[in-house]
Amino acid sequence: MELGKDRKIGLALGSGAARGLAHIGVLEALEKAGIPIDMVAGTSIGALIGAFYAQDKDVNRIKDIAMTLGARKLAFLMDPGLPRTGFIRGRKIGAILRSAIGDIEFGDLRIPFACVATDIASGEEVVIRQGLVWEGIRASSSLPVIFSLVKRQNRHLVDGGLVNPVPVSILRDMGADFIIAVNVMPYKSILEAKEPNIFSVIMQMLQISSYQMVKSSLDGADIVIEPQVGHIALADFRRTQECINQGSLAAQKLIAEIKKGI
Repeated sequence: MELGKDRKIGLALGSGAARGLAHIGVLEALEKAGIPIDMVAGTSIGALIGAFYAQDKDVNRIKDIAMTLGARKLAFLMDPGLPRTGFIRGRKIGAILRSAIGDIEFGDLRIPFACVATDIASGEEVVIRQGLVWEGIRASSSLPVIFSLVKRQNRHLVDGGLVNPVPVSILRDMGADFIIAVNVMPYKSILEAKEPNIFSVIMQMLQISSYQMVKSSLDGADIVIEPQVGHIALADFRRTQECINQGSLAAQKLIAEIKKGI
């Protein structure tokens, strides 16, 4: 019997900056196990990797792009500007996204794909499923204050991780019957083995708030894959292969359970 023949399988790829490179390893493991993915939803780095996968389902291509970018210094992506809405304009990143994925629209993708952004004025979740894919990715991954806001349909958008870091709910709305969620933002106490100070207390408060949002967004997932990437700094894109390996290992441990579920 063909796996997932009678059920639509959705994959939710979460936010997490460099840690999100583990999504590539998850995709690789699922592909090797013959588990079909019928639709993808992603937030931030999850939106980037999810879009590439939805375009042609070529994991090796995604890996090659990630390895190439990871080998370069982040400075080549930066175009600093006057801090009106963000310290980095994001034009270079936009140009790279457009070059890599082309001027394709969501409807041109091989499988259904959606990404999540946040309306900074209202705090509302914005689900992007129309228009140019690269523009949607740019909005979904626009980290507040760091990157300039993205204006789209008269709304000012920032990173979707603020409202839905692992977009399980979006896949339900898209018609998924079985949802695999990938969380790359595990909880890790900043105060462990150190005496608290005002800075560490503030950072810990933000960590707790972020983790509670992640836990909430995972509600409704049938399987949750959590690669061991908590030790990797959010901006350390040089550890691409390590992240990929951790994603693959975490997914492999749950392959039997996934096959049973579908």
